[in-house]
Amino acid sequence: MAGPAPTAAPAGHGTDAGHGSHGATPSTGAAPVPGGLQVAQDGYRLQPLTGELSPDAAQPLRFRVLGPDGAPVTAYTPTHEKNLHLIVVRRDLAGFQHVHPELREGGVWEIPLRAAAGAGQYRMFADFQPAGRGEALTLGVDLPAPGTYQPVPLPAAGRTATVDGYTVTLGGELRPGASSPLTLTVTKDGKPVTDLQPYLGAYGHLVALRDGDLAYLHVHPDGAPGDGRTQAGPQIVFHAEVPSPGAYRLFLDFQHGGVVRTAAFTAVAGTPPPAPPAAATPSASPTHDHGAH
Repeated sequence: MAGPAPTAAPAGHGTDAGHGSHGATPSTGAAPVPGGLQVAQDGYRLQPLTGELSPDAAQPLRFRVLGPDGAPVTAYTPTHEKNLHLIVVRRDLAGFQHVHPELREGGVWEIPLRAAAGAGQYRMFADFQPAGRGEALTLGVDLPAPGTYQPVPLPAAGRTATVDGYTVTLGGELRPGASSPLTLTVTKDGKPVTDLQPYLGAYGHLVALRDGDLAYLHVHPDGAPGDGRTQAGPQIVFHAEVPSPGAYRLFLDFQHGGVVRTAAFTAVAGTPPPAPPAAATPSASPTHDHGAH
């Protein structure tokens, strides 16, 4: 993980053990598909074995990854100290969870999980690298949580987030289609936190989800704990690339005092495209037959 972070592609972790991102579908002559929008890619498929999530109590969530041969994948290359990273969030971007299930017999992944934001439709992202494959994948699928859905409006864009007495400040701007340096500064009780603890081999993990379709971007900070140059806070510097203008929800995981916390922000990349103009009503003309078109 040592060394400067390369420019991140528009989704996922990255083949380098410490930086970058992955999950975009390679293509020739066309923009890559952002990670997490597809249930299958390059012969791999995310297969839920649990039909729904419980909004009331944690219940086992089970799923498999099927390989190009149709068989469950049982061998993985760890990325950031885990064989698979699981992100679960409701479609309105509430109830974000970043967890790590256990791999059971027959390639079945399992973890107790509750629908954290209550009833609604959730998106489940599996971020992983099959053994023998040169890069990782991010696949996604929807799961319902039964009950009365009460959507939450997307929070307004802002520069600060608070969680458990910590304040995290976001510096930098998201630039569509280009690498954007983002600096997140962690303080507690007005004092800089300079003893952040490594979590999954880094001082922070950042996930960005695009409002609307939940296109997925997972990036990591410059440097790594113990590389001789990276400080344990208060600043964590990331390089992120988002695929398009629009609103994004950013989720920062960081560890301090033995507890992992998540700070969340809304950020806007560029200027969203204007709405298409309303169709004009053609005027009648005695010399033009409108029915011929």
